[in-house]
Amino acid sequence: MEVTPNHTQTVAGWAAMDESGKIVPFTFKRRENGVDDVTIKVQYCGMCHTDLHFIHNDWGITMYPVVPGHEITGVVTKVGTNVTGFKVGDRVGVGCIAASCLDCDHCRQSEENYCDKVALTYNGIFWDGSVTYGGYSNMVVAHKRFVVKIPDSLPLDAAAPLLCAGITVYSPMKQHGMLDAAAKGRRLGVVGLGGLGHVAVKFGKAFGLDVTVISSSPAKEREARESLKVDNFVVSTDQKQMQAMTRKLDYIIDTVSATHSLGPILELLKVNGKLVLVAAPEKPVELPSFPLIFGKRTVSGSMTGGMKETQEMMDVCGEHNITCDIELVSTDRINDALDRLARNDVRYRFVINVGGDSKL
Repeated sequence: MEVTPNHTQTVAGWAAMDESGKIVPFTFKRRENGVDDVTIKVQYCGMCHTDLHFIHNDWGITMYPVVPGHEITGVVTKVGTNVTGFKVGDRVGVGCIAASCLDCDHCRQSEENYCDKVALTYNGIFWDGSVTYGGYSNMVVAHKRFVVKIPDSLPLDAAAPLLCAGITVYSPMKQHGMLDAAAKGRRLGVVGLGGLGHVAVKFGKAFGLDVTVISSSPAKEREARESLKVDNFVVSTDQKQMQAMTRKLDYIIDTVSATHSLGPILELLKVNGKLVLVAAPEKPVELPSFPLIFGKRTVSGSMTGGMKETQEMMDVCGEHNITCDIELVSTDRINDALDRLARNDVRYRFVINVGGDSKL
C-alpha cells in the first residue's frame, strides 16, 4: 500500500481486495487534519448500489483495495484553523464528493458534482494524488466544502442514505420544478421502489404531488400504499395497468439500475412530460423514438447534486421529517447485506452501524 506524505492517521476499515467483491477488515492511513479539513468519527454509513458496482469492478475503473461508502454520518472530532462552519461535536455528513477544482464555472455555481476534476469519496484521486477511501471505516477526514450539517431532528442512521439516495432524487425534482408551489397536485411517477425510489416518493408526497409507483414487484404494492401513502401503484409487467396510465403523468423519475426499455414508461407521460434517469444500468437503455416524437417528451439524466443543494435537501428533510427506511447492519454482516442488496432484498436501504449510537 502506497503512503502519501502526511497520511499518518491509522484507520480501521473494510475493503474489497479484488473483483470477488468480498469485504474484509483493512487497516490504512488517512491524512492529517489540514487547515481546511474536518475530522469525523463515523457513526453510520449507508450501502448504495454503487458500492456493489465498484467492489465487483463492473465499470472497469476500480482501484483495489477499495473502501466503499459515500453515505456517511458522524460527529466532528477536529476542525482546521480555517474552518468556521463546523465545530467539535457537530452532527455532520459526507456524501459522494471528496474534492473538486473549486475554480471552474460548475464549482462557482456549487455544481461540484459536474466539475471535470471531481474526486469521489472513494475510488477517486484526491488533490495530493492519493486514492480516496470511503465510509466503511471508523473515521474520515473531509475538506470543509464537502461536509454538511445534519439537522438535530434527524437520526444519524436513517439520515445517512440521504447523502446519496436523497440528493440524487432531490436535485432533478428541484431542477424540473417538481418542488415548486405551482407543481402541487401534479402527477409524479417513480419507477422502482428501492433506496432512491422510496425517498423520491417521500419528497413527492411532502411537496403535494400525486405519486404513482411503477414497479415490477406486485408484492411491494401493499407497503407502498400503506406505509408510503402512494396514490397509485402500477405493475410494469401488467399491460392493462400500464395502458390505463397512458398520458397521465407530468414527471417520471426512473431509479432502476437493471437494463430496461424506456418506451413503455414514456407512454405514461403527458405531452411535454419529463423523464429523468438517475440510475446507471450497465448496458445502454432502449429508447424508441416514437413515444418521444409523438408526445414531445424529454429524457434527461442527473447525478447526485452540488454541496449547496445537498445542505438545502438536508434542511428540507429536517423540516418535513423525511428520513430513509433502513435496516441496520453490523460490521461483521457487511457481506451478507451486499448479497441481499444484489438481490434487491432490502426495505429500503442498508446502513452499517460503524460506531453509532442510534439515539444520536
